[in-house]
Amino acid sequence: MALDLTAEERAMAAGEAGAGAALALRVLAEAARLLGAERLLPIASAHIDGCLYHGEGGVAFARALRDGGARVAVPATTNVGALDLTCAGTARLDAQTRALAGELMALHLELGCRPTWTCAPYQAGHRPAAGSDVAWGESNAVAFVNSVLGARSNRYGDFLDLACAVAGRAPACGLHLPENRRARVKVDLSALPPALHAEAAFWPVLGAWYGRALGEAVGVIDGAAVRPGEDALKAFGAAAASSGAVALFHVAGVTPEAPDAATALGGRAPERLLRPSPAELLAAYEGLSSVPAQGTVDAVALGSPHLSPAEFRDLARLLAGRRLKVPLYACSGRHAVAEIEAEGLRAELEAAGVRLVVDTCIVVTPVLPAGGGVLMTGSAKFAHYAPGNTGWEVVFGTPADCVESAVAGRVTRAPGAWGGTGGGTGGGAWS
Repeated sequence: MALDLTAEERAMAAGEAGAGAALALRVLAEAARLLGAERLLPIASAHIDGCLYHGEGGVAFARALRDGGARVAVPATTNVGALDLTCAGTARLDAQTRALAGELMALHLELGCRPTWTCAPYQAGHRPAAGSDVAWGESNAVAFVNSVLGARSNRYGDFLDLACAVAGRAPACGLHLPENRRARVKVDLSALPPALHAEAAFWPVLGAWYGRALGEAVGVIDGAAVRPGEDALKAFGAAAASSGAVALFHVAGVTPEAPDAATALGGRAPERLLRPSPAELLAAYEGLSSVPAQGTVDAVALGSPHLSPAEFRDLARLLAGRRLKVPLYACSGRHAVAEIEAEGLRAELEAAGVRLVVDTCIVVTPVLPAGGGVLMTGSAKFAHYAPGNTGWEVVFGTPADCVESAVAGRVTRAPGAWGGTGGGTGGGAWS
């Protein structure tokens, strides 16, 4: 299928706007051809995942754009980098890697990106309008911008996200097209016990199940007994994008394109109807742990996606002035940290032993001590990636479980909650 470029786009590809813009347009056009797009479309904003250092290729590409005079053509925020720029000693990196990671972050600022350094840019004020086309990277951010905000983005990977931002365009395909945003699968939660809907880990666990069940299909969730807030939807989307390839989901009566399930389905019958059972969700819960939920814990981590100010306040409430026996890493963006600092919460949390990780997170850069151990987390995304990325084993629990475990220095999961004590179900919501 031929790609039809406008006269302005052909001029950009020919170098009339500079060598950097020409490079971006050519990369974008080739990607669009491979994706089967017939044209490019203008975008309102971008979120750049390629600022995280994975190798010298990313630095070389950003240098080429900078040296060619390129600048982003639309508002663009930066995802996490490999360094915590607020605390130089956070990441365990050799000198060369540290230098290249820092250069890559600096290059994105030279290209005109806003230095948010967060995987949750929607918490930092980057909230495009419903129906607008954007080019976002980072899987949870893509799921959120599509589903919760109602903007339109495919999952843009490294290099392509930055190329879209410089060109101000994206391929007209996939989730940019209204016909591809209709739900094909209906997930009915109405038969689940009401107490289960109220569990603290319900939405991230449901997301882990959902991603495996749906893959990259678009679905609508119906029958939720408890209306999820933004932090719950953030956790759900992150889990679904990690365990599957979910870039768009609908929740009937909650998300903007789903005033009800019938509307999300476009007035058609679902191609599949799924009704997860309590046993299936319990299996998803237990599957987020790589080792039995018992014994000592060496560290606790929260904040993937990055903690919001509301989640920091919950953390302070759960700590209630107690001190931690093992480190608790709280990963977040500088915007959220500035807000809690103004409230005096940062000093309170650090006095209790909480270690703030800003601009990055423990899964994408070596922050945890070398040698491995057992990490407890309330993040389904952390649980999915941590064993492979960090070499640490993982136990999953609620945020309250995580705090109690960090205070006790051993795995503690409350009876009656997800997984019970020491890995049992504890009854309650499962009955």
